[in-house]
Amino acid sequence: MSNQSAPEYEACCTPLVREPLTEDWAGDLSRMFKALGDPVRLRLLSLVASHEGGEACVCDISDSFDLSQPTISHHLKVLRQAGLLDCERRGTWVYYWVIPAALQQLSAVLLVEGTSVSAAGSCAEVTA
Repeated sequence: MSNQSAPEYEACCTPLVREPLTEDWAGDLSRMFKALGDPVRLRLLSLVASHEGGEACVCDISDSFDLSQPTISHHLKVLRQAGLLDCERRGTWVYYWVIPAALQQLSAVLLVEGTSVSAAGSCAEVTA
């Protein structure tokens, strides 16, 4: 991800529907969306994000997959390179956590004012 932060936008409309994305921001977003395009990586992100304390050790999530540890490490590396996860080595284990600003960027660029997404994934109008 580039060091450029997401452009500021008004609450009334998201960048995607208000104006075209800048080339740099579109590049950053596409790397994140591409990383999430793999079901294993999407599940890994979810497992890390929902883990108690908001961080997970590789040892905590490896058993959730029928994959080798090097394959899981590769997928975690892709998520880190896309700017979705960060990590820290503690002894022999590496602990991962989600970068909230990255998830906010992804959701903000797609969110359309006046709608919400239900647990089933369908949009509904928000009434106040």
